[in-house]
Amino acid sequence: MDGTEEEGYAAFLAERREEILQRIAEAAARAGRDPAEVSLLAVSKTVGVPQVDLAWRAGYRAFGENRPQELVRKLKGIAAYPEMAGARFDMIGHLQTNKVREVVGNVALVHSVSSTHLAEAISKRGVSHGVTSDVLLEVNVSGEESKSGFSPDEARTALEGILALPAMCVRGLMTMAPAHDTDAARRAFSGLRDLRDELAERGGLEFPILSCGMSDDFPIAVEEGSTIVRLGRTVFDPSYVLG
Repeated sequence: MDGTEEEGYAAFLAERREEILQRIAEAAARAGRDPAEVSLLAVSKTVGVPQVDLAWRAGYRAFGENRPQELVRKLKGIAAYPEMAGARFDMIGHLQTNKVREVVGNVALVHSVSSTHLAEAISKRGVSHGVTSDVLLEVNVSGEESKSGFSPDEARTALEGILALPAMCVRGLMTMAPAHDTDAARRAFSGLRDLRDELAERGGLEFPILSCGMSDDFPIAVEEGSTIVRLGRTVFDPSYVLG
């Protein structure tokens, strides 16, 4: 980007952020919630480090990556931007056990623990490196074959064993809703909330985080209890129309 393009993009990022925060506030109000309960995660997987820096300047403080190698590249890149020293990065995408080493200790939260095997790998890495990882269990509430994650029944069965693993703290649940179906999205989000409440009550624990809601459905997710919305196109793409 030349100077003029950068200035224009920076202005877009700041204006769009205000629009998103307004939509979150409106959705929270409809549900009788405090909008401060909802965190905005800017999914930076499709942009470069300079764009992440501009987003930081626009007010974003938390970013999400879905590939470990891109996470590592971003973390190395922002070292050239001292003002971003406090930036938070989360892992939100499918994580293979052989990539755990690139994630543990480098992120604030792993959203996508989709199996007991993966949980065990994160725990093992954490023990060997003296790092405790905050994680979410990914639950395939909608039952779509194309989506990964525990089924609700699998989550119920696996939870006790996962909670017993060292160097790992389960902070809540994550899901992805069916695309382009408002009613199905609402069922997925409310189903995740109900499952969280059930598991928390059964275990006498608090699972304060519900990670759900993306560019096309985040207001619905906020209405149904989401505490983290994961927004990529909405944040970074000027051609995306915020509906």
